[in-house]
Amino acid sequence: MTEAKYKKIHAILKQRIIDQTYPLNSLLPKEIELAAEFNTSRPTINHAIHNLVQQGFLEQRKRLGTIVKRKKITQEFTHVIQSYNQEMDNKGLKAITKVISFDKINPTSEIQSALNLSTSDSVFKLVRLRYVDTAPIVEVTTYIPTKLVPDLNKIDFSQASLYDELRKRNLPVTHVTRKLEVKKASSAISKTLKIKENDPVFYFHSYGDTKKDQKIEYSIATYRGDLNSFIIDLNIN
Repeated sequence: MTEAKYKKIHAILKQRIIDQTYPLNSLLPKEIELAAEFNTSRPTINHAIHNLVQQGFLEQRKRLGTIVKRKKITQEFTHVIQSYNQEMDNKGLKAITKVISFDKINPTSEIQSALNLSTSDSVFKLVRLRYVDTAPIVEVTTYIPTKLVPDLNKIDFSQASLYDELRKRNLPVTHVTRKLEVKKASSAISKTLKIKENDPVFYFHSYGDTKKDQKIEYSIATYRGDLNSFIIDLNIN
């Protein structure tokens, strides 16, 4: 068994699970069938499957076979202030960001209240879709006061981190308040996140302040319920 052959098969099977070529809770094809497809030995296939089991993508059950699972990504942002890319990198995952839109708008009353703005103020509205590998994980809509960062629209946020850019401007986010709801996916968000309408989603409102107590960020993030879990870390005195 060559290392290159094993890695190639492992990557292909993992991608088929992520893009639902192998649907959730379905049986993985038998090892002998996969060995024939990839023109390799059963030990090579078994090695790839074993590693996917260890990574949480598959589950082996006696007298039934190997079941496809959807590994959940444990999100720690409920108690740690860091960028999405940084968190995924810490987990050894490949994060990709697609910018859906980036506009300058007049804030609604909800945004004014969240960012302590007046009706004459404007905000940048940044909408991003974040992926792990090729699976969409979360859609994030972020509002930032233009008076604090007037040049922010020059940044390519498909590559750059918002928190890094704010830090460069001496406006680091040092305190975040988050509100969590569990909702049913709307028709629009189900298409964006590639889930079924009415599937459960985690819905976060985040309010970010700088070290000078300036309100710098208001974000609304919608996470897929099937691919995400969250850590709540509490210290009890």
